[in-house]
Order: sequence, then C-alpha cells, then structure tokens
Amino acid sequence: MLLTVLGSCVAACIRDPVAGVGGMNHFMLPESPDGRWGRASFSLRYGNFAMEQLINDLLRQGGRRERMEVKVFGGARIGPETSGIGERNADYIEDYLKAEGLTLLASELRGTRARRLAYLPVSGRAFVVDLPGYEDRIATAEHSFSLSLRQAPPSGNIELF
Repeated sequence: MLLTVLGSCVAACIRDPVAGVGGMNHFMLPESPDGRWGRASFSLRYGNFAMEQLINDLLRQGGRRERMEVKVFGGARIGPETSGIGERNADYIEDYLKAEGLTLLASELRGTRARRLAYLPVSGRAFVVDLPGYEDRIATAEHSFSLSLRQAPPSGNIELF
C-alpha cells in the first residue's frame, strides 16, 4: 500500500493490470523546463518529470503504455493560498493525460480540502479520505517549503529516455 497526504499537490496512481505493476507519484508543481531543483531526484517534484519517471519505471517492469490505467487526486486550494498552484497542478495532469492518450479511470481534483490517499498498485484500488481541519497545517508546511526553495540555488539534472 502506498500512502500520501495531498493539499495543492497532485498524485497520479498508474498501473498495468496485465503486467501486475503499478506505482504512485506525488508532485508539487506542474512543470519545469530543465528540472532544476537541487539534486536530480528533486526534479521529481515537478509534474512533467514525475509523470515520465513513473511511466518509464512501469515500462521497465514490463508494463505497456496502452494498458496503463490512471487515477489522479489532489490539486486543492488550501488555506489563503492565492497563487492558484492547486488549480495549475490539476490542469496540468488533465492536459498531460489527454496529450499522452492514457486511460483515466478516476479523478478527484481541486476542491478546498486536504486528502489522505491510499493506493494498492496491484489491484488498482484507491481510497481517499478528506482531512477537514488539516488544511492549515498543510498550508503552513507548503509555504515554509516554498520559502526554503527560494534560498537554495538550483543544481543537478535528470536524464529521461
């Protein structure tokens, strides 16, 4: 079972039911043209890199793109957040799935509540629970984290193929 808590972030749960492989990512921002955000693994905090990494990992494990099933969650407007990052994350994942021709089975995007997500990659079952009252803690954590990013100079890279 894979677990995460989502505010404005988005998680994509993807599996190939025939190959019996699946996984989940969790990204904070929609896109980066170069993936720079500290060390190479930090670039996975961007939707464009996180999606490619998850799909490529499933392909390496025997998954086939045409059989992949996708469920997406998150992208909420949390607290007094005014930058619209949740909406941008939700828009990004919808546009990405459409452009890639991937099969969307379930979606719970946007809204104003934090969510806890549990995903069982082999069966493809996902369980989402709203976390009322948790929004303030998430908003504070997201704000603190965004401030720390502005202080660290970007470096590193990631290679996708």
